[in-house]
Amino acid sequence: LALACLLARGHLLIEDLPGMGKTTLSHALARVLGLSFQRIQFTSDLLPGDILGTSVFDKDSGQFVFHPGPIFGELVLADEIPRAPPHSQSAWR
Repeated sequence: LALACLLARGHLLIEDLPGMGKTTLSHALARVLGLSFQRIQFTSDLLPGDILGTSVFDKDSGQFVFHPGPIFGELVLADEIPRAPPHSQSAWR
């Protein structure tokens, strides 16, 4: 089911008890399909920039350079979303 969802370019919600292999399944699918894998561990102090990325000033070029966050991965595992504060959950919208 997970593979069919990825091939259809869809989203997949996997819910289960801790230790049942959700992270292992996600990582294995990414490796088999040659995709970049990113994991976001949601915590109460997570900021939207931790998900989306940030712009950092490069003094050599004199410009801001965007450093993309984990949401830009090809396969993203979002773990424990309800733990995040509402302003961080809004980064998904």
